[in-house]
Amino acid sequence: MSAHPHSHAGQDHGHGHDHGHDAPHSTRGGYITGFLLSVVLTAIPFGIVMGGWIADTRVAVAICAALAMVQIVVHMIYFLHMNSKSEQGWTLMALVFTIIIIVIALAGSLWVMYNMNLNMMPGMASGAGM
Repeated sequence: MSAHPHSHAGQDHGHGHDHGHDAPHSTRGGYITGFLLSVVLTAIPFGIVMGGWIADTRVAVAICAALAMVQIVVHMIYFLHMNSKSEQGWTLMALVFTIIIIVIALAGSLWVMYNMNLNMMPGMASGAGM
C-alpha cells in the first residue's frame, strides 16, 4: 500500500503537475514583472538613440549593449525559468556552453575582419575604384 491512498504508480491522469524536475513555475505576477522590466530595458536604449540623450556614440553604444545583456538575463530568469536548480543544472550548463560558442564565433569573426581590413590592398580601403 502506498503512502498516498489515491496515487497510482506509473499512471498519468493528465494533471501534468509533476514533471520529474524542480523547474520553477512562474506566476502571473512574475510574468508581469518580466514584461515590465523588458519594456523599460527596451525604452531606455530607444530614448538614447532616437532622442539623442547621449552625444558620444561610443558611450551610447556601451550603455545599449549593457542594457541588452541585462535584458537577456531578465528573459532567462522570468520567461525561460533558468536557474541552477531547474533540470538538475542542465539548462545552466547548456547556457554556459552556448555562451562559450558565441564568444568564440564573435571573437573569431572580429579577428578575421580586423586582419582582412589590415591587409587590404592600397586604394581599396576608400572605395577609390567607384
